[in-house]
Amino acid sequence: MKTYQTKEIRNISLLGNAGAGKTTLAEAMLFNGGVIERRGSIDQKNTVSDYNPVEHEQGNSVFSSVLYAEFNQHKINIIDNPGLDDFSGQAVASLNPADTGLIVLNAQNGVEVGAEIHFRHAQAANIPVFFVINGLDHEKTNFEKTIETIREKFGNAAVIVQFPVNEGDLFDSVIDVLMMKMYRYGKDGDKTEIADIPEEFKERADELHNELVEKAAENDEALMELFFEKDSLDEDEMRKGIKEGLLQRSLFPIFCTSAKKNVGIGRLMEFITNVAPSPDEMPAPVNSKDEEVKCDPAGPVSLFVFKTSIEEHVGEVNFFKVLSGEVKEGMDLINTNTSAKERVSQLFVTAGKKKDKVSSMVAGDIGATVKLKSTKTNHTLNAPGQDWTMSPISFPEPRHRTAIKAKNEGDDEKLGEVLQRFHDEDPTIQIEYSKELKQILIHGLGEHHLNILKWHLDNIFKIDVEFITPKIPYRETITRVAQATYRHKKQSGGAGQFGEVHLVIEPYKAGAPDPAVYKVNGKEIKVSVRDKQEQDLPWGGKLIFYNCIVGGSIDARFLPAILKGIMEKMEEGPLTGSYARDIRVAVYDGKMHPVDSNEISFKLAGRNAFSMAFKNAGPKIMEPIYEVNVWVPADRMGDVMSDLQGRRAIVMGMSSEKGFEKISAKVPLAEMNKYSTSLSSLTGGRAMYTMKFSEYAQVPGEIQEELLKAYAAEQEGE
Repeated sequence: MKTYQTKEIRNISLLGNAGAGKTTLAEAMLFNGGVIERRGSIDQKNTVSDYNPVEHEQGNSVFSSVLYAEFNQHKINIIDNPGLDDFSGQAVASLNPADTGLIVLNAQNGVEVGAEIHFRHAQAANIPVFFVINGLDHEKTNFEKTIETIREKFGNAAVIVQFPVNEGDLFDSVIDVLMMKMYRYGKDGDKTEIADIPEEFKERADELHNELVEKAAENDEALMELFFEKDSLDEDEMRKGIKEGLLQRSLFPIFCTSAKKNVGIGRLMEFITNVAPSPDEMPAPVNSKDEEVKCDPAGPVSLFVFKTSIEEHVGEVNFFKVLSGEVKEGMDLINTNTSAKERVSQLFVTAGKKKDKVSSMVAGDIGATVKLKSTKTNHTLNAPGQDWTMSPISFPEPRHRTAIKAKNEGDDEKLGEVLQRFHDEDPTIQIEYSKELKQILIHGLGEHHLNILKWHLDNIFKIDVEFITPKIPYRETITRVAQATYRHKKQSGGAGQFGEVHLVIEPYKAGAPDPAVYKVNGKEIKVSVRDKQEQDLPWGGKLIFYNCIVGGSIDARFLPAILKGIMEKMEEGPLTGSYARDIRVAVYDGKMHPVDSNEISFKLAGRNAFSMAFKNAGPKIMEPIYEVNVWVPADRMGDVMSDLQGRRAIVMGMSSEKGFEKISAKVPLAEMNKYSTSLSSLTGGRAMYTMKFSEYAQVPGEIQEELLKAYAAEQEGE
C-alpha cells in the first residue's frame, strides 16, 4: 500500500444500536474499497470485523475493530463499534482518533437507545456526525417514521441528502438531492446507473434540495451572500457549506443504504471522501503543556495509542493515530508516559485480524504496531525532545461490580494475570483486590459486560471461576462517650505479661477543642493532654489519639503499642469486622509491672479496652451512599422511580435533558446490585445511568440488626 497523505485520509467511527447493521456496512465498505473480494455476513459468522469467537456465539459485536478501505484515491479508516451500552467504552475510545461519526440506524426501528447514547458520546468528543438509514430493503422499513424520530431526538440540523425510491423488498434506488440525480444499483450493488430524477419525484427532490442548499449556506457568510444573490449554490459551494456545517455540528446529513444488498454504499463512500473532513481540518488537540499539536506531516513525530489488544500468536497489538510527523519502520520513539524508549519495528494497517505491512504513515493516519515493551492505551509516543503527553481518553465510569473467585486455588495467580490483561485491553473493566472485603472485585459497565469476561475465562483461558455477590464496605463509628478499663495479665512459668489501660473514646468532630473533662455514667474524668496524634485513615475518616498519662502510671515507651492495638481494632471493627472511623481516644491512666510489662501486653490491653468502650459508645454501622443519575424516557419514568424508591433511594431532583428525564438520587451501594440489568429490563434498554461515591451514612436500625446477626453467625461458623 502507498503512503497516503493527510488530505487523502478520512477517519470514520461507525456508531449506533446493536442490530443497526454497522458490521454489515463495514463489510460492504471493505468490499467496495477492494480490501475483500467477497462480502461475509453475520449469519455465516465470516465478517472481517466480528472475528472473535464470542462475537460469533453472541451474534453481536463485542470489541471495536479497526479496518480500512481504499476508495476514490483516498484511504478511509473505519472503526466498527459494538452497539450495546455495556460495551460503550469501545465506542468512546474510537471517537478519539475519528474525525467523523456515522450513526447507523435500522430503518425498521428508527432511533434506538444505542444511537442516542453514541450521539451523546460524539457530542462530548465534538466530532462531526451524519446519519445512515440502513436496511431499507426490509419489508417493515419506514423511512418517513425514521426521519421523524431523527428530528425529534436530534433537531432540525438533521437534513436529508438522499431518500429511497422504492423502500422495502425491491429497494435498489435512491434520489440524491445534493447531486440531483437518481442512483440505481444492480444485484448486490455491482453496477450503478446514474439517471435523471423521474418526474414523479421531482417536486419532492426540489424541495429537499432547496432545504439542503439553505442549510449549507447558513454555515458560511460568503455562501449566504451567494445564496441570496443567486438563490442557489453550485455543487462545490454546497460541499463547502456542508463541510462547514459538519465541523460546526450544525448540520447532520442523512443517507440511505442497504448494506446487505450493497445499495448506496459507493455513493456514501464518495461523500465521505469528498465532504467529510480530513484530519488536518479538525481542531488541533492540546497537549499537557497547553500547546496545540497540529496535524502536520512535516512536524515532529507523535503517536497516541487509543486501543490495545492481545491476539493469539501475535501478542500485544497497539493501535495508534499519528498526531504529527511521519512515522517509519524502525523508528525509535519515547513513551512520554513511562519515559521508556520504544522501537516501532513494524507498521501495519489492519482489517480485523488481517494485517498489511506498510513502511510509513503520516499525520492523521491510523495504524498498528506490535512488540512494544511498556506501551498501553492512553500512552503518547514522541520523537526525542518532545516530553509532553496527550490527555487520556475519559472512559465511562464502571456501574456494575461483582466478586470473582477461582474454584481451584492453584489458578489464583493465572487469574490475576488474565484479569490484568483484560483491563489493559478494556480500561472500563477495573480490578480491585480488596483487603478489607477479602475479595477480588471486578467493575464493569454492566452485567453482560462482565459475563463476556467470564466467557473468556471459561472458554479461552480454561480457568473455572465463579461470580459471588460482592460484600459492602461498611464503616463503623460511635455516637457518644464511653470509658473502659482492661487489664491483660498472663503468667506461664517464666516472665509473664501485664498491662492495664484506662481510656475514654468519643466521636470525632472537625474543629472540636481538645478534651479537658469527660462525663461518663454520671462521673467526671479529668484529663490533661500531654501529646496528640492525628491520623488520616487510609479508608477515610480520622483517628485522634491523646496521651493523657500523668505521674508515670504507664511508661511513654508503651504508648505506641497501645496505639497499635487500637489501630488493629480500627481495621477490624468490633461490630462487623468493617473499618472503624472518626473516633477520638484518650488514654488517661493504667498500671505497669516492673518485670512483666512489655509491648505485647499493652497492645492487647489497648485493643481490648478500645473494643469494650466501642460497644458501649452507641456504635453504629455506616454504609456507602452513591450519587446516581438516571436518564430515562418519559414513558418509563414511573417504573424507574418506583424501582429506585424500593432501593431506599432519596430523590434529590428531576430535570429534562435532550428528550430524556433525568433523575438524580442518592442510593445505598447495598441496593445497587445488578441495577444495570433491572434498569434495562424496566426500560427496554432505553435508559442509562452513572453512579459516583458520595458519602457514608448510618444504616437503618433494622438493617444494622441484620448485619450484626449475620456477622455473629459468620464468626460462630469460623
